[in-house]
Amino acid sequence: MTGRRDHGDGGIDERGNDRWRLRYRVDGRRYTKTVQGSITDAKRELRALLKAADDGEHVAPTRTTLAAWIATWLTLIDRTVNTKTLERYSELLYLHVEPTLGSRRLQSIKATEVDALYRRLGDVLAPRTVHHIHTILNACFKAAVRKGLAVLNPVALAEAPSPGDHDAATTLDQDQLTALVDGFRGTALFTIVAVAAYTGARRGEILALRWSDFTGETLRIERALEDTKSHGVRFKGPKTERGKRTIAIDDGLAGLLSAEREKYLRLVAGIPDRAVADLSLVKLPTDALIFPSPAGPDFDLTRPRRPRNVTKEFVRHATKIGFPDLRFHDLRGTHETILLDAGVPVHVVAARCGHDPAVLLRSYARRTRKADTSAAAVIGNLSKSVLGVT
Repeated sequence: MTGRRDHGDGGIDERGNDRWRLRYRVDGRRYTKTVQGSITDAKRELRALLKAADDGEHVAPTRTTLAAWIATWLTLIDRTVNTKTLERYSELLYLHVEPTLGSRRLQSIKATEVDALYRRLGDVLAPRTVHHIHTILNACFKAAVRKGLAVLNPVALAEAPSPGDHDAATTLDQDQLTALVDGFRGTALFTIVAVAAYTGARRGEILALRWSDFTGETLRIERALEDTKSHGVRFKGPKTERGKRTIAIDDGLAGLLSAEREKYLRLVAGIPDRAVADLSLVKLPTDALIFPSPAGPDFDLTRPRRPRNVTKEFVRHATKIGFPDLRFHDLRGTHETILLDAGVPVHVVAARCGHDPAVLLRSYARRTRKADTSAAAVIGNLSKSVLGVT
């Protein structure tokens, strides 16, 4: 940004049909800018540039394209977001924004162009994906304005796309959840699905659990597993301190996990499953995972599973047993909703699942049919004295 201007009020040269070159000076330095529109539009733009100079808010015209700024911005935020998030931002911007607006100069992009981009994307992408692109692109332009590379953020002036139906996710009632978990009995995912259903933990958090995180009565969440393109499968800390938590578990789940640990103790000691043995002196590796990569010739209790493989197998088997539209992440939403329906305070559910209470209410408190029936019964009791229903 620069200070006061000098050398008069600038000038306007016609450069073609409805195309104008603006000339002006700020602090002795000469600037030019080309604009499209009528002569009135050109005069209006020149007045805005000169006023910005007088106010000390002038931003020098630049040839920087949106594509170039996207690359710079992604480098800048690399220090503040995790690898998986950065990869998702890059994917959405490079695949869906750059082909249309990437070659345009950063300062010349208008809100109407952003609106047109959203309309085109809306024909081929889900509403939530378009809304996510809007959120990312808005942050990208806000940073450009903050760095003095643009005067206005056109994304903020565009029409924000609707995020779509948040209730599109599947929420099971208690009977359905019981049927689902029981349907995985005898499969390699049975214990993983049980932990997800009865703790509300995320997939990555479950796959990062070590036996040292299990006390017999609780599970301690301190990290998560993520699958990235650039670094492969790796462990990471939670997004916030709220993500670190200790979850109380019931006797049934504790017994299931204890049986799983005994299986690995026997494996390490070389003791057959049915053989009577004292396993108290057998030790697992310090970082032994509760759910390591499946056994093989080079089996290692500290080698994690690939999260995407767990999801694929879950979807395949869930479809087979009658839950074709269920995602693994829906187990988390189901857990939270069942607790809320049962009257567990919001702050307790939020703490158990590592959520901000406001986020929990906005994103996950979806009602089941059974909860809606209960609500109707409560209202019915209240209305009896007024409506005279017996």
